[in-house]
Amino acid sequence: MTLSLKTEMFKTQFFRYWELLHVLVERNLKGRYRGSFLGVYWSLLNPLIMTGIYTAIFGATFASYYNNSTIDYVLAAFTGLVVINFYSASTSQALSSVVGNGALLNKIKLPVSVFPVSMITANIFQFCVGMLPLLIIVTLIRSHSIINAIFLIFPFGALCLFCAGVGFFVSALYVFFRDLPYFYELVTFVMWFSSPVFYPAEIVPDQIKPFLGLNPLSPIIESLRQIALKNDLPSFTLIAHSWLSGIIFLTIGFIFFRWSKPKFMDLL
Repeated sequence: MTLSLKTEMFKTQFFRYWELLHVLVERNLKGRYRGSFLGVYWSLLNPLIMTGIYTAIFGATFASYYNNSTIDYVLAAFTGLVVINFYSASTSQALSSVVGNGALLNKIKLPVSVFPVSMITANIFQFCVGMLPLLIIVTLIRSHSIINAIFLIFPFGALCLFCAGVGFFVSALYVFFRDLPYFYELVTFVMWFSSPVFYPAEIVPDQIKPFLGLNPLSPIIESLRQIALKNDLPSFTLIAHSWLSGIIFLTIGFIFFRWSKPKFMDLL
């Protein structure tokens, strides 16, 4: 097979994958918000309400860790909730994506990986329309730097890689273990509680910090806060840490997905 023919086949497969992804993302978003008044902007409601609750309960206690400012605590809690909500929503939806489309896969030959990818992509679109503009405004007000606003893409990009890796892994695992959603709720809770979302990382005992440091969401949250809330240039150490974690998990998740895929059709 000549190189030009291989290139042409790759282009054809790529555009077919892209068109299918577009259709699935559009279907997902329309189904999710059909008849809704606010549409994708409902995604703002949960982190805003939870930020208010955390501030009412913990704001006065933890403000001393945020320059004795309740506003700083509000913004720190909000950025943490942005990350954990995106992770929870995108990976939980990706988990059931392959099994949920099992009937379709039994009728039509489709690239199976497009289903978890479509769930992550739908949440990326939702984030860019709903949450990202608000984060950009906060960043410009707090950091006074257009560079920091542009660099918001780096922690979010790392978050997308990490969620895609987890999405590949759990969507494949769910084909074999149908009790997985119940267990994954516990995993999501542990990820949320072990991330410095509503509490400052400084209060964690030294004996526990090494274990919490294993949480890949922690450097993403810290990087997002450092870029959005501080009048400093972005920390490349935090960005590199978060991207390294994202790439590792994406690689592991995708390899497991590809290894498991030949066994899917017997169980769907």
